[in-house]
Amino acid sequence: MKIATVALFALSALALSACGTTTASRTGSGALMGAATGAAIGSASANAGKGALIGAGVGAVGGLIYDQNQKSRGN
Repeated sequence: MKIATVALFALSALALSACGTTTASRTGSGALMGAATGAAIGSASANAGKGALIGAGVGAVGGLIYDQNQKSRGN
């Protein structure tokens, strides 16, 4: 059951990560999706808070990288 929940959160995060058109919105949405996914994964190991913090950081960096890639393409 936990594996299915984690997989669902991970797929949702990938589908919704880095939504937006500005650097702030892409970084922010990446951080939110990362935090949600990190909390879900962290809850499987009984440490949702630490998972959410790590996920938020990774998501923010991912959103920023996505934003810079989109800007270099002219989008």
